[in-house]
Amino acid sequence: MVTREGLYAVRQAIQDAPPYAVAEALRDALSEHFGHPDIEVLLADYAKATLRPVLNPLSPGSPGLSIDTTEAGRAFAAQQPQLSDGGRLLHLPVTAFGERFGVLNVRLPEESAPEALELLQEVAVAFAHALRGADLITDRYQQVRRLARFTLAAEMQWELLPGSSHEGDGYRLAGQLEPAYAVYGDNFDWACGPRWLMMSVTNGMGQGISAALLTSLAITALRNARRSGAGLEEQAGLADEAIFAEYGGERYVSTLLLRFDAATGDLALVDAGSPLLLLMRGGKVSRIELDKQLPLGMFGNTAYVEQQMQLRPGDRLVIVSDGVYSSRSASGQEFSGAPLEGVVKATRLQPADEAVRTMIRGLLDFRNGSESIDDAVVVCLDWVADAASQLLPAAPEEVV
Repeated sequence: MVTREGLYAVRQAIQDAPPYAVAEALRDALSEHFGHPDIEVLLADYAKATLRPVLNPLSPGSPGLSIDTTEAGRAFAAQQPQLSDGGRLLHLPVTAFGERFGVLNVRLPEESAPEALELLQEVAVAFAHALRGADLITDRYQQVRRLARFTLAAEMQWELLPGSSHEGDGYRLAGQLEPAYAVYGDNFDWACGPRWLMMSVTNGMGQGISAALLTSLAITALRNARRSGAGLEEQAGLADEAIFAEYGGERYVSTLLLRFDAATGDLALVDAGSPLLLLMRGGKVSRIELDKQLPLGMFGNTAYVEQQMQLRPGDRLVIVSDGVYSSRSASGQEFSGAPLEGVVKATRLQPADEAVRTMIRGLLDFRNGSESIDDAVVVCLDWVADAASQLLPAAPEEVV
């Protein structure tokens, strides 16, 4: 019989398990307390294309379950429970703090009460939090998620990331790197507070390890300044000094720095040779033109200046690196302009994390197999304002 006491026991079991065995602890505890011995944990691969099993691992090279064409994938994409196999197989999103890890598959008994399904959803959430912590200590789950071997540069870049999605008070945020297994210079970073979000999107010049090392220095310098209480202008200035001290102006990093107040919609930005910034408002996509400032590390003594703009409830910001908007199709057409705006518009009804996945897929479809000459990053920020924010006066369209 399914009970809340059983739920507590399952939570305790996964909390007490060694990091490398939280999936087995979940399976055994569900078997003992819920009578559901037939489960599988599916984790999304780094490219967010397939789901890969943990308890019954695939042989090397096996692709796993497609996120786009399976019920388990639908649960991951929609972040809603799904049923298949005549209502007997339940697929539950495994998500913590808005970070999507994968799906928990549970085969149900002949008859399952609605309260049992609710408790199983709580189990999936508890497991997601346990998995999030375990992933910092063991390599097991990262190995499961890999469809291919990372390049060394990609390994460095993924270690820098704060995650791939986050849901805060009043906003949703997501980002993705492409190609996931061979990225080298593009990256993003973010940190949240009670009502604010700070974010950077970077593109280190060069390729391979040299680009990854340059980006690593830039992000670490920005974090060091941010964690010391510096504002955007000071963050940019200190990172500029650090990069120039190391490279003497021979290498630099294009960066967009952003601070967002989720209570008011106020947005502060520093455009240091940044990626492209798009705004989707009411289904219309427009390009945000900022005052261009020098990339970080070019001279080492640059004074950076914030710009201000005001978001409205329901606005979506999309930031893309030059590896996105400069991509070309096999016929030579550039992705920037109408093709990119069309892909962004197609995400209008999707949450930020799924919108990013759609935009990356749109980019790959546009390339249609043509060789990429650069890596790419896409970041999406949605302001999901509360009722109080609806009382804000109408904001101007243009950046002040």
